[in-house]
Amino acid sequence: MDVIWHDLHHSELSTRQLYAILALRCAVFVVEQACPYQDVDGLDLVAENRHILAMQGEELMACARILAPEEATGAVAIGRVIVSPRARGRYLGNRLMEQTLLSCERHWPQRGIYLSAQAHLQNFYRRHGFESCGEIYLEDNIPHIDMRK
Repeated sequence: MDVIWHDLHHSELSTRQLYAILALRCAVFVVEQACPYQDVDGLDLVAENRHILAMQGEELMACARILAPEEATGAVAIGRVIVSPRARGRYLGNRLMEQTLLSCERHWPQRGIYLSAQAHLQNFYRRHGFESCGEIYLEDNIPHIDMRK
């Protein structure tokens, strides 16, 4: 799948890109997964937070959000990792994680990286160097587990 990758500080997002991000997250995390939760949490457009986008023409195929460390030595947090239903089965999730990890290293070298994974995706994240830490817990009624790299 030919996609163009974008590593954007939140201030660089166009209105169209932000709308596509929020629409895709709502379609998958809220509607497809039948999980009503407050996706717009005030973190998309603050601090040094970044967004990784895979665009095919004008269509958003995958994205992830990177939350900058809150403290000088704190960890980077990856979240809202998502592949469009139209792009699934094409290993775009792996490419998305590669791009996201490259961005973390470029912008916050030598920092730990944290994510809260849906529990059924532990093996996917392990392939990208993450290890589970702690026990499985419910977040918005979906089993999750904390993972670190």
